[in-house]
Amino acid sequence: MAFEIVRKNVLFKPDPTRVLARHFSLSEERTKKVVRRVLELPRAKQDEMMRQVLRNYSKRHRSIITVFEKNFKRIKAVVDSMNLSDGEISYREKLLIGSYFTMEYSIESAAFFNPSVVEDIDQTQLSPGEKRLIFSFRATGEGHVSSIVFRSAVIDKNLDLKVENVGNLLEKPLQIKSHRYHKDTFLSKLLELHEPEEEILEIIKNKLTDTFIYEELIRYIAEIRQENKLSVDSETLVNQMKWLASSHYEMTYSLDTALSERVIFPLTDTEKRGIEDARFVRFLDDKGHATYYGTYTAYDGFSILPKLLKTKDFIHFKVVPINGYIANKGAALFPRKINGKYAMLCRIDGENNYIAFSDSINNWQEEAILLREPELPWEFIQIGNCGSPIETDKGWLMITHSVGPMREYVLSASLLDIDHPEKILSSLKFPLMSPNDFEREGYVPNVVYSCGSIVHNGHLIIPYAVSDYASTYATVNLEDLLEDLIKHGSKG
Repeated sequence: MAFEIVRKNVLFKPDPTRVLARHFSLSEERTKKVVRRVLELPRAKQDEMMRQVLRNYSKRHRSIITVFEKNFKRIKAVVDSMNLSDGEISYREKLLIGSYFTMEYSIESAAFFNPSVVEDIDQTQLSPGEKRLIFSFRATGEGHVSSIVFRSAVIDKNLDLKVENVGNLLEKPLQIKSHRYHKDTFLSKLLELHEPEEEILEIIKNKLTDTFIYEELIRYIAEIRQENKLSVDSETLVNQMKWLASSHYEMTYSLDTALSERVIFPLTDTEKRGIEDARFVRFLDDKGHATYYGTYTAYDGFSILPKLLKTKDFIHFKVVPINGYIANKGAALFPRKINGKYAMLCRIDGENNYIAFSDSINNWQEEAILLREPELPWEFIQIGNCGSPIETDKGWLMITHSVGPMREYVLSASLLDIDHPEKILSSLKFPLMSPNDFEREGYVPNVVYSCGSIVHNGHLIIPYAVSDYASTYATVNLEDLLEDLIKHGSKG
């Protein structure tokens, strides 16, 4: 073996003190009861309760008043239906009511894992040999709901990492903007998901306007249900319309938030049970302009949907579903086009590694190509990618994960042809990394897993998860690894 893996003594651990203020939902009947109980309190008691809430929570959140306002608005329709006799509710009462429909959520209390890494946009104020990096992580809290969080760090010429101070005033997006749909495109995608009865399809066509946003679609769906008696199949189709439309959105964070305070938390029906395993890549277009893309898996508790995040500054994000043949977990975009097409690693059957090509970054209609099946004993269960391939002068370096006996996850590597990455030039005959004694203990034992690596100072920097609980990183000399792949790896 020509290379040596060097594990670094840095551990990214779950921190239960990092909490997000989110909406607390109750049934309509219980919501009305809570509102009445608050309004029946004497004014002095209302003021006392409001002071207590602000004293206990204003230092834990950047603008808790704004959160209370938003959460009151979320139940406003229920409040309006109560026909209150004493006129309008005062502003302070709205805030107090809003506090009852707010809860703290510890976003990473259970796990902090499956990292990826990209070069930061900002490379100023650095010493020679340093590079500023952005790490993404899958953070998991109560109920095993996952979100995406970030850390900023500087790696020096010796490959040592200095993680910047982590902010505790966590923020969801300041603004969320719905996508505007075109009827023909929307119906085309809907028909990919479901072959409907002709009658309900005609009703939908007549109801939809040429363009619409999610909120308008919800109104159209309510009208369709009110005006028609729907079969079970038609009801399924209508639910899929809502599910599909909630997949597109844009979000913007406040400029005064630190990167580590921005949380991409599930916002739509398609991802309400989690945002999983984001693989970020710095993508260069034909003119050399950089855009950051993150592929991830949205999970609603029943189905998964691959999605694509797009950003240039990690402040404003656009989210779209990935359509077509890339239908399973683990999509990873190449960092540039190849032969005029976007290229994506994927695993469409839960077992093998595939590659796909497309003229569109989120519509993948060409059938994916089988890249590699499990061949070696430590990968008999399944194989997959560990993030976007890295371009080298020897070919595309693809870091992979695989599962063997005792459901042990290990990392390995393959080399793909630079112009025709559907061709594997060589693969390691043994794991690049296996869980050591420390790494085999955690939420899911015997797992090392990564969602993306980067090259610095002639070395491959591999951030990886430790048994689905915490994260760390390792380094390996790039030339040594490539030499081993070329001279000793298995061909094809």
